Amino acid sequence: MRQVILAAVKQSGGALQYADEKLKADKKFILAAVKQNGYALEYADEKLKADKKIVLLVVKQNGRTLEYADEKLKANKEVVLAAVKENGYALEYADEKLKADKKIVLVVVKQNGKALEYADEKLKADKEVVLAAVKKDGWALQHADKKLKVDKEVVLAAIKQSSYALNDADEKLKADKKFILAAVKQDVSTLQYADEKLKADKKFILAAVKQDVSALEYADEKLKANKEVVLAAVKQNGYALEYADEKLKADKKIVLVVVKQNGRALKYADEKLKANKEVVLAAVKQDVSALDYVDDSLKNDPDILAIVNKGK
Repeated sequence: MRQVILAAVKQSGGALQYADEKLKADKKFILAAVKQNGYALEYADEKLKADKKIVLLVVKQNGRTLEYADEKLKANKEVVLAAVKENGYALEYADEKLKADKKIVLVVVKQNGKALEYADEKLKADKEVVLAAVKKDGWALQHADKKLKVDKEVVLAAIKQSSYALNDADEKLKADKKFILAAVKQDVSTLQYADEKLKADKKFILAAVKQDVSALEYADEKLKANKEVVLAAVKQNGYALEYADEKLKADKKIVLVVVKQNGRALKYADEKLKANKEVVLAAVKQDVSALDYVDDSLKNDPDILAIVNKGK
C-alpha cells in the first residue's frame, strides 16, 4: 500500500489525502512522499507539518509549500529564508513579523521583484527595498508606496526593466517632459504610457523623435499627419514612415526623402508610389533589395533593372 500511495504522490501531491491516517503520521513515509512532491505536505499529520527538518526539506525544494507548514515555522527565520530563496512568492505565507523584516524582504525582492506585493506596507515605502525590487522586475513598481511612484530614480530603474512600469508611476511623472524624455531615451516604448497631452505636444514629440524615431509610433494621430514631425523622423530613419499618416505615405516629396535615406522603406509607401518610376529609381539606387516592394508594373523596367544589376 505504501508503494502505491508513493507512486500516486509522485504524480500528484494531493494523492496523500487518500492515505491512511497512520501513514500521514509516519515520518519516514512522509519524508519519502515530500521528496517526490513537496505539495504532499498539505495532507501530512499536523505534527509533521511542525517538524522543522521535514519542512526545511520541502521548502528548499518548493518555496511555496511554506503555505502548509505549521504557523510557528512560518515565523521561523531559517525556514522562511530557505523558502523565499527558492521562491520569493513564498513570502505570502510567512508570519507578518517576517514580512516586515527588511533583511528577509531584501532577499525576497532580489529573487523575485514582484513578491514585493507580500511585504509589509512600511517596506513598500522603503526606497532601498523598492529599488531592489524594481531593478529585478519593473512590474514590481505597482506594489510600491505612492510616494515612491513619483520618485524619478525608482521609476527610471523600473522602466529600465520594463517600459510598462511607467503605467504604474504617478500621473505627475507621466506628464513631466524632462522625465519622459529621459525615459524614452532609455526605452522608447515607454512613451505609450505617457500623458496624452505630451503625445500631442509637437515640440515634445520632435524632441522625442530626435532621440529615437520610433517615438513617432506613439505620437498623437494629428502629429503623425504633421509634415514637420514626420520629416524629422524619416530623415533619421526611413523606416519611421511606417508610423506616418496614410496621406503622408502617399506624399511623393516625403517618400522621396524616405527612400533616399533607406530604399527598403519603400515597403511603407502608398501603393501608387510603389508604381512611380522616379520614386522606385531613388529607392533601388539606395538599396537594390528595395525591388522586393516595387509594383509589378515596374519590376521589368530596363532602367530599374540596370540599376539593380549594377548593384548586385
